[in-house]
Amino acid sequence: MTPNPVATPRSSLVHMFETVRQMSGLPESAFAGNVSADGSWAVDFTVAIQRLKITCGAGKPLTLLGTAFSFVHLLDYLRENNLQFQLPENSRVMETGGYKNRSRTMPKSELHALIIKQLGITPDNIICEYGMSELSSQAYAVTGGRWQVTREPAASGHLSPATGHFHFPPWARAQIVSPENGREVADGETGLIRVFDLANVFSVAAIQTEDLGIRRGDGFELIGRAQQAEPRGCSLMTA
Repeated sequence: MTPNPVATPRSSLVHMFETVRQMSGLPESAFAGNVSADGSWAVDFTVAIQRLKITCGAGKPLTLLGTAFSFVHLLDYLRENNLQFQLPENSRVMETGGYKNRSRTMPKSELHALIIKQLGITPDNIICEYGMSELSSQAYAVTGGRWQVTREPAASGHLSPATGHFHFPPWARAQIVSPENGREVADGETGLIRVFDLANVFSVAAIQTEDLGIRRGDGFELIGRAQQAEPRGCSLMTA
């Protein structure tokens, strides 16, 4: 649910989605988004609804990727038009990117509840990603237990329910720091998210964000932008 790479050549998020599309090799894939005159992104509801209907009719799993504000727009459209879908088994929804003042904001639990209701997908199949163009690595809300990079499949053969806590891969570290003194807060406390990324070769090693998170062990629970912080993200770039 983003514009295509031609319309947004400077967007790292669209580049990531295009890479996923190319690697999947599926001709049915499509970008269901447009760029308005002021450079903001809008969901192409005609394309989105058409793809949802085709997918549900064929019974083939669908992966639906978009920003949080795009999902708000889509879900509002579905409710306003009395549309509800039951995505096929093994479908996935991936939300990322925050709200960017492009829609109303809501707690992640509320957004996910609407996704589950309107798209007919289980909570286990909602994937959350946290990243930015200044970093080479991304964090994901992961399954229970300590997250590890491995080439081997899970011993159980399936994933357990997601905890909602974000973790970076082993070569990156997130700290939750106090905005008053810059020191790391205690577990369970709220602060600003600071990320050290060893994959940032020929670039800065650390990024201090204005995003708020709650420290959860070596991961974090994402809250959102700090009050009065300027909205940021590649979805705010002009074409």
